[in-house]
Amino acid sequence: MRTALYARVSTKDQQTLPMQMKAMREYAKNRQWRVVKEIKEIGSGADNNRPEREKLIKLAKQRNLDAVVVWKFDRWGRSMTDFVLTVNDLKDSGVVFVSITEALDLSTPIGEMTAGIFALLAQYERKLLSERVKAGMEYAKSKGKHVGRPPTDKKKVAEVKRLCEEGMSKYAISKKLKMGWETVYKILDNS
Repeated sequence: MRTALYARVSTKDQQTLPMQMKAMREYAKNRQWRVVKEIKEIGSGADNNRPEREKLIKLAKQRNLDAVVVWKFDRWGRSMTDFVLTVNDLKDSGVVFVSITEALDLSTPIGEMTAGIFALLAQYERKLLSERVKAGMEYAKSKGKHVGRPPTDKKKVAEVKRLCEEGMSKYAISKKLKMGWETVYKILDNS
């Protein structure tokens, strides 16, 4: 199997890249998989920018890989949702995903089952986050705080109405006042 190894650390100070690569090479050798790509990436787990991982996913989609091996699955995904979505991208491309520390091998039935459990956890994570955001918004509203976009300045509202009465089109008003045409329509519809 044509295999890519993906190692990541959060900062340049961390010294685990060689250890990660050694463990993954041994795994591939024991499985008799041929390593065709080794990727080492440095970047924060909170950072959305992982260009090397994106290149790896692109290689997978082009059917240039059969397997991706990581040392630990938190090295691959930013969150459970990100992990599940990107692993599903690999799976849809016919690429096996393996995380050696957790013994997660999606080429096996137990690995497939584990991936299903992770998908459920990701869905749960998304719902929890949504509920927390809604609860926070409701709390802010109960304290009299405005939630959402700031209200349009009253001077601009008056200017929109005045320009409309002078016969200017809604589109022209939005351009002149440098505001979204949806806002102009909303102001005039509420008059």
